[in-house]
Amino acid sequence: MSNKLSDNFGYLFEDELINEISKIGTLKLFSSNEIIIEIDDYIKSMPLLLSGAVKILREDEKGEELVLYYLEKGDTCAMTLSCCMGQTKSKIRAVAETDTELILLPKEKMAEWLGTYKSWQSYILQSYHFRMDELLEAVDTIAFLKMDERLFKYLKDKAMVNNNDILTTTHKEISEDLHTSRVVISRLLKKLENESKIKLYRNSIKVLAL
Repeated sequence: MSNKLSDNFGYLFEDELINEISKIGTLKLFSSNEIIIEIDDYIKSMPLLLSGAVKILREDEKGEELVLYYLEKGDTCAMTLSCCMGQTKSKIRAVAETDTELILLPKEKMAEWLGTYKSWQSYILQSYHFRMDELLEAVDTIAFLKMDERLFKYLKDKAMVNNNDILTTTHKEISEDLHTSRVVISRLLKKLENESKIKLYRNSIKVLAL
């Protein structure tokens, strides 16, 4: 685990912090589509992403989901940190977008390291900054972009976090992530294909304009 930590976080953290994380962190593997954090869970650990990608979602009162942003290797979830520090329930659902490898850190260390390691303090502040920017982008996308533009941005984001321009997904899964109907998604996917932005196959979508 120490080598993986150094590969992903060695440029961010001091050797002392890397060593401490390797001693107290718990390595955890999640399969694609497995729930990592559920809404209303009390958060006992903060995740550091070693590999894979994680989708962060919100849920409305009807149980319908909306994708907020993705986490990639080297990331953590600022909302998780907030719940750790405030001892509150999770307001998001975190789902493995691909097979994912995490290190879970006990929440008791979060505040302690803020005062001990400058690199940890910088990392946490930058994480809050990046996640806030992504949340604002998500709000802007919902408020200002037309659905075909939202759909294409979603496909591009998904391709980038998967490091693959070919997406294996269904129209139903896309409609659930974007909080709209499958019929609308099918129609707009065909429109994007006619605009040469994507190519539709039987069980996959190729993003042409990344």
